[in-house]
Amino acid sequence: MRLGTVIGRVILSVVTPELQGARWLIVTPFTRDHFQRGKAEPLGLSKDPSLVVYDALGADVGQTIGYVEGREAAQPFDKAPPIDAISAALVDEIFYNPFKP
Repeated sequence: MRLGTVIGRVILSVVTPELQGARWLIVTPFTRDHFQRGKAEPLGLSKDPSLVVYDALGADVGQTIGYVEGREAAQPFDKAPPIDAISAALVDEIFYNPFKP
């Protein structure tokens, strides 16, 4: 699972039947720099490209979510739909304490 910030929503005019009524979010993933600085990045400034994530949890713009990519994203469905990422957790707080030898 990776973490990211929701920076927007996607509205589709044509949808695969098994995904009718689904919510889609634009998510910018957290990078290593995000954690090393110890504070949240401004929205949309991740160095990694943003991605579209299927959302069944009700995440909103500005929230931090945990998401899963790849084959695991289709596991919650009876028939595997054509999705690449799914939201798996709504994150309230992140505590990061790096190990310093």
